Amino acid sequence: MLTICEKKNRSMLSFSRSCFLATFFCMTLFYNAEVEAAASTKPNVIIIFTDDQGSVDLNCYGAKDLITPHMDSIAKRGIRFTQFYAAAPVCSPSRAGLLTGRIPRRAGVPGNVSSKHGKEGMPAEQVTIAEMMRQAGYQTAHVGKWHLGYTPETMPNGQGFDTSFGHMGGCIDNYSHFFYWNGPNRHDLWENGKEIWRDGKFFPDLMVQQCQDYIKASRDKPFFLYWAINVPHYPLQGTDQWRKQYAHLLSPRNKYAAFVSTMDECIGAVLKTLDECQLRENTIVIFQSDHGHSQEERTFGGGGSAGPFRGAKFSLFEGGIRVPAMISWPGTIAEGEERHQLATGCDWLPTIAELTGATLPQHKLDGKSLKTIIDSKQAESPHADFYWQIGKSWAIREGNWKLLGNPRDTSQQGKLTKADQLFLVDLSKDLGEKHNLAAENLEKVKHLKEIYNRYQKSLSD
Repeated sequence: MLTICEKKNRSMLSFSRSCFLATFFCMTLFYNAEVEAAASTKPNVIIIFTDDQGSVDLNCYGAKDLITPHMDSIAKRGIRFTQFYAAAPVCSPSRAGLLTGRIPRRAGVPGNVSSKHGKEGMPAEQVTIAEMMRQAGYQTAHVGKWHLGYTPETMPNGQGFDTSFGHMGGCIDNYSHFFYWNGPNRHDLWENGKEIWRDGKFFPDLMVQQCQDYIKASRDKPFFLYWAINVPHYPLQGTDQWRKQYAHLLSPRNKYAAFVSTMDECIGAVLKTLDECQLRENTIVIFQSDHGHSQEERTFGGGGSAGPFRGAKFSLFEGGIRVPAMISWPGTIAEGEERHQLATGCDWLPTIAELTGATLPQHKLDGKSLKTIIDSKQAESPHADFYWQIGKSWAIREGNWKLLGNPRDTSQQGKLTKADQLFLVDLSKDLGEKHNLAAENLEKVKHLKEIYNRYQKSLSD
């Protein structure tokens, strides 16, 4: 038989335990609510990476014969760069530079990788933006073109993406989803590593639907979406509406223009979904072309434009690597402004890390955060110099000076001789890179070659 005092003591102990459990439960709920609130305030990130789009092929970059209101809206609601460079003048290394923040050769992708199933590409040990963002608590998705490997380890799901939809090779027919570049012809459409079939469905429309569904399904948790649009890369398959719109233009500009505006319409549909989901002001939208326009036979010998620049795809003259690039984050960064500082595709990874609070990979990066120049027109470029190489061709830029080694001019704007194996230009005076100043500036050539050698040593180490 318990005494009254013993009963009181037991009752008080039980009450104390109940209070402790209730307090602990409330604190847990409060902590979880804080964590969820913090997660919900993290900005979403969408990278729109276009394919073979010319240096000036948007209205906001000077095109007078194109209709690109939706791409232009990114600049109106953000910042556009006037001296922005792709990491390379061809597809795979440019994508590797973007996704890893490293010079393509350091990322293990010095040139285009194979479009054949079973062939490796970017080494799996490379750390991508997707892996960095997943570590920071983000959902991650790839939609569109990959072209960085065709094995489970080197396809998107092996490189940090929770979900993936698109083609793994360099290009596809947009209706059959077959790769026709070289034989045997092969089907190339995949979802999360599994081959799927969408016969007759227009691939740009499929990408839009994927992006829209992903945004709607992911709206309650921060997400990173890498939308690598395979447009306006050949085959130039614009929709009938836009073919009629541009019927007055000469070929191949009319075919290219129709595909650019088809792409613009697709981008507009996805941006509209962001607005409808009330996510626009909490979403960083980054836009960039992977390199200059193509003048290959499969694109009818051209169609795109580099404007005042010499060069095109495959070339390290400006027209091959200077690309349209923009960033918007309405309500957080400036709107309708330009930035004239040198910046590169390798810079997006560290920029995204600084803007979202993600932790940078613990290895050497060549990209630099652009936050200081996003914040201020007066800030200096984070790059004192930069280096590009494709095959035997290479280039160094420091300030306004640019030295090209073994240059290739795919735009065929002038004859290159043996005397032009080292080609020096002052971009402040010769934006079209017409005049080789190497012979009369030997000290400048020597200095820039020393920078080139420094990069070579760094890459070897």
